[in-house]
Formats: sequence, C-alpha cells, structure tokens
Amino acid sequence: MAGPAADQITFDDFLKVDVRVGRIVTAEPFPEARKPAFRLTIDFGPDIGVRKSSAQITRHYTLDQLVGRKVAAVVNFPPRQIGPMRSEVLTLGFPDAEGEVVLVGVDREVPVGGRLF
Repeated sequence: MAGPAADQITFDDFLKVDVRVGRIVTAEPFPEARKPAFRLTIDFGPDIGVRKSSAQITRHYTLDQLVGRKVAAVVNFPPRQIGPMRSEVLTLGFPDAEGEVVLVGVDREVPVGGRLF
C-alpha cells in the first residue's frame, strides 16, 4: 500500500520542508470537504502563530480527543483551498492497515513551534 521509497534527496532538500509541532486549539466538523474531514486550528507558538488545517482523521479521532493534542505539520507549503476554507498547513500522519490516517505525535513534552530535525 505504501509503495517503494521516494527518490533520494539531499539534506538541503530536507531542510526546505519546515515541519513544526503545534497544539490543536479547536477542532470542528467540516461537512463541506469531499472526504470526511475535520477543520483544525493549530497553535505553533509566537514565531509561526495560529494556522488552519483540514485533516482527514475522522476514522480514529473525535473532536473532543483532538483539542489540546500536539501534532506535527508542514508549515511552509502554500495554502490550499479545500471547499470553503484555506488550509494553511499540512497536518502529518501515517496510514493504518486500511489506509486511514493516524496522526504523528510526540512522546515527550516539547514546546509548540519546535522544528523537526
């Protein structure tokens, strides 16, 4: 299902992708999305600020489980129009055996806004 590894990139290519940790401050239904999704508002701290994301995570998460949760997201992609909203960050996850999204998280306390390295 996942396929082979992508083509090799350089370390400089990796550094172009800005992955940060943020805390979900609001999670709402997003009935206008083509596939089942939630509308998330995520706080990335003072340097990045609060950003919006559409996330197809309805299979494994409820709205109540998401608020306060820390997630990883790409913060330097251009915004994408998804239905009536502009998704400003790409919230990251891995597919389970059925292809449903499981969020990437952290297993220790880290400050919001921290960059993946």
